[in-house]
Formats: sequence, structure tokens, C-alpha cells
Amino acid sequence: MITALYVVHVLGAVIWVGGMVFAMAVLRPAAHAALEGPQRLALMQGVFARFFRVLYHVVPILILTGWAMLFGWYRGFGASIWHVHLMHAAGLVMAAIFGFVAFVPWRRMRAAMETGDRPAAAAALETIRKGVLVNMVIGLGTVAVATWGRFSG
Repeated sequence: MITALYVVHVLGAVIWVGGMVFAMAVLRPAAHAALEGPQRLALMQGVFARFFRVLYHVVPILILTGWAMLFGWYRGFGASIWHVHLMHAAGLVMAAIFGFVAFVPWRRMRAAMETGDRPAAAAALETIRKGVLVNMVIGLGTVAVATWGRFSG
């Protein structure tokens, strides 16, 4: 059972962190190079609608599988090792950032797009970009900590 939880947990992390890396390092630069502002806004609205829909499921699954392993394998915080504590803290911070991004600027962007207020939509998209960038950096660091801790003892 722990192995299944671990696999689901790692797959969730790959989807979340990999999606952010793709969005920031590949999609965003390509969209800026190829599309004008209104087209870029429409593209990013479609991208984030799909990505956030996935993350609304992935983020809770990551937290729940992490806790299940923490309490099922390590028997709680007292018996866990250093990298588990760092992963836990980073995961909660990332979930909070995602919650903010999904429920504040993302809602603003959708509302602005519906009313045709492109400057407000662009401002909201910039806030989303910053949140995704911060989460991407934390996520990559967490992956490094997880792999380092897993084999360093």
C-alpha cells in the first residue's frame, strides 16, 4: 500500500512541477514570441483553465498521500527524517500559493476576460505568472530535497 501511495504521490508531483516548468520555460516564451496581447491572453486563459482543473485534483491528492505516508510509514512527525519535514512544509506553502493564485488572480482574470477588460486581465495574468514562478522554484527545490533525502539517509 505504501508503494502505491508513493507512486501516486510522485506522479502528482511530476504533473504539478512539470506543468509549471513547461508553462514558464516553454509555453510562455513561445506565446510571447508568436502572439499579440489579446491572443496571448486568450491562450493563457485556456491553458490555465485546463491546468488548474487538473491541479484542483492533484494538489489535494499530493497532500493526502503525503500525510498517509507520513503517518503510515514513518508513524508521524517524530519518527520521520529531515527531508520529509522539508517536503511537508514546502508542499503546504505551495498549496497555499496555488490556492491564492487559483482563487484570487485567476478569478480576476476570468472576470476581466468576460468583460473585455484586457489591462485588468493582463495584470491578473502577471500575478498568476509570479505565483507560478515562485511555486516552480519551490517545487524544483522540493524535488531536489526529496531525491537527496531519499538516498542520503
